[in-house]
Amino acid sequence: MKDGIHPKYDDATVNCGCGTTFLTRSTRSKIMVEVCSKCHPFFTGTVKFMDTAGRVDRFNKKFSGTYGKAKKKGAEEPVQA
Repeated sequence: MKDGIHPKYDDATVNCGCGTTFLTRSTRSKIMVEVCSKCHPFFTGTVKFMDTAGRVDRFNKKFSGTYGKAKKKGAEEPVQA
């Protein structure tokens, strides 16, 4: 490797939003993350459901429960002359 072109690579402290702290190596001394292996659903095996009922209610309210319900061809009203 050439001298003087590579950044300094030292120990770093990683702080997660869940409160977990661990050491690694990086070019930065402190790293802040929102999700780590202690709290990520893939690693923990838990699933967090986030306001799915509220989303469905908002969708139904927006479309008034008519989404995907097309009128049938035979059910059209007769045209008056």
